Amino acid sequence: MAMIKLLSHPLARGIATYSVLWPTANLVQQSLEGRRYGSFDYGQCVRYGMYGALYVAPTIYGWVKISTIMWPNMNLKTAVFKAIVEQATYGPFAGVSFLYIMSLAEGATPGEAMQELKLKFPQTYKIGLTFWPFIQTINFAFIPERNRVTFVAACSFVWTVFLASVKRKQLNQTKDV
Repeated sequence: MAMIKLLSHPLARGIATYSVLWPTANLVQQSLEGRRYGSFDYGQCVRYGMYGALYVAPTIYGWVKISTIMWPNMNLKTAVFKAIVEQATYGPFAGVSFLYIMSLAEGATPGEAMQELKLKFPQTYKIGLTFWPFIQTINFAFIPERNRVTFVAACSFVWTVFLASVKRKQLNQTKDV
């Protein structure tokens, strides 16, 4: 009963959802690389789970709360505006955070993490501009606030598979993202 009550809170639902979706998306990406059960990098899965649950879920929850306070209306016009604002603010923050923090979590030095960020972020962000505005317009226009973090988590599964693929590319292959 206590677990059900805890999961009724949007942040707790987001943390629970991201703690499963992000490592699962990473396993899908590893499978697409040709890895199988015996060769999966489970340490990488743990890093994705920790990052998704402890960093992504809280930051998305915060963004959704702030944007709902700033623009409380649930209509298409407001949703489109919120999606545009998100791509100009949260989108770059999320992309930079992912590439930099995950590089550090993999053992890169801050300089190496910054180099990877400089090479991979621009194309990753451009691709995000073709994906996230549509998802967030639906999210802000049609999904009740209490379910928005979970909805975005489900949609981010595909995005996370893409991010894991970008993260795995060697720096000299980055221009082909």
